[in-house]
Amino acid sequence: MGLMHSQKNMPRNIRNRPIGIFDSGIGGLTVVKQVLRNLPDENIIYFGDTARVPYGTKSRATITRFAIQDADFLLKKGVKAIIAACFTVSSNAMNALVRRFDIPVLGMVEAGVDAVKKTGAKFIGIIGTSATIESKSYEKRLKEEIKGIKVISKACPLFVPLAEEGWVNNDIAKMTVEKYLLPLKKKRVDALVLACTHYPLLKKAISEFMGKEVKIILPGREMSFLLKQELANLNIENRTGSKGNMKIYLSDIPRNFGRIAKNFLGVPVLNAEKVEIENKW
Repeated sequence: MGLMHSQKNMPRNIRNRPIGIFDSGIGGLTVVKQVLRNLPDENIIYFGDTARVPYGTKSRATITRFAIQDADFLLKKGVKAIIAACFTVSSNAMNALVRRFDIPVLGMVEAGVDAVKKTGAKFIGIIGTSATIESKSYEKRLKEEIKGIKVISKACPLFVPLAEEGWVNNDIAKMTVEKYLLPLKKKRVDALVLACTHYPLLKKAISEFMGKEVKIILPGREMSFLLKQELANLNIENRTGSKGNMKIYLSDIPRNFGRIAKNFLGVPVLNAEKVEIENKW
């Protein structure tokens, strides 16, 4: 959820400060990709908690503890806003994050709900990690905000390793998509929310299986619009007119990091800095 603040509480020169984006791993780079596309002037600091991924199998208490540590790290880097790109965090720990921090904190559930509203769809499928689906956060928010909406959810855990391996449109990917999504197709959902940062890489296979009549919703794209509006409302957009820079921090550098990161971001990633956050932050 977003958090509004009055301009008088904002530090001086805040416009030049970076946007902080964190995820349980590398998948949040799909959100970074959308932010870079729609807010090219903004500087970005990305933190991926690759040493402790996945979050989707952890308890709510552990997810919340990890999320606070991740956000604390970004805050100490001087960010002016934080995006919890991890859908598991957004579904399980946003209240704790919003209460703790005095800068805008945005989560992917809000972005997904806003995107659904724009489609006008009334029967929504949601796919994500087990923790995201079991939290029922999307289902609850959608039913609160859209009268008469129907929601069906499905955990699709194998989509994550497929995306990281780059197997996003081969026979294995297509068979896995069919296995997971056949119940949603049979129910004839109007729209499908890809509620995991990895899933946009499988969009082509998912869309082909579900059919052209099903709208595929990418919350990361909507998040870039939400962030742009939040910065404008607070009058803290970067107005230098020059292209922003990006710094990547990881709690562990995975094997084949460069290849995997390029798949998610769409451009080569030259370097990332390894940091220890569990004991320091």
